Amino acid sequence: MFSSDETAPVAIYCHRCDGHFYDNATALGIYENALAASIISLKTSPYLPRRILAAIKNFSFPDADILIPIPLSKQRKLERGFNQAEVIAAAVSRSTTIRTDAASLVRKVHTPIHRVGMDEKARDLSVRNAFAVVRPKLISGKNIILVDDVLTSGATVSHCTKLLKKHGAQRVTVFTLARAVMN
Repeated sequence: MFSSDETAPVAIYCHRCDGHFYDNATALGIYENALAASIISLKTSPYLPRRILAAIKNFSFPDADILIPIPLSKQRKLERGFNQAEVIAAAVSRSTTIRTDAASLVRKVHTPIHRVGMDEKARDLSVRNAFAVVRPKLISGKNIILVDDVLTSGATVSHCTKLLKKHGAQRVTVFTLARAVMN
């Protein structure tokens, strides 16, 4: 999506997430260059650039019932003043008319901000048991789009998906602005 050739999105299956609980994941592009700069800016200012808003309009989720943004801890949301995943979910909602539910999934533990130097195991341990479903009746039987800014190791969205499915979610698709390429 954010490359020099400006072609339509192409499905790529890298198989690095095969052990995760979500059904599939999609991103606007790779976490680099202008897209990375836009995401970094989104952590301090709750606005998406026009180019990202236009790219979001190219996506459709025909079977989706609800958008659920990855929640921030209360402490981090107070520090930041907003949740960037909610900003992204709102843009997807406006583009698709799928409603956003930012209250059914909560972060019950304040976890450290993920650092570039954390390996996959450390990322996984940092989010294990950090989330809770507080309104299971609203997600039971639903096809959910789980929204976040960057998919790095997949640990956060995988733990959230496992929890959502435990409480009856039918299918969980992950949508992020970018996918980090980990070596």
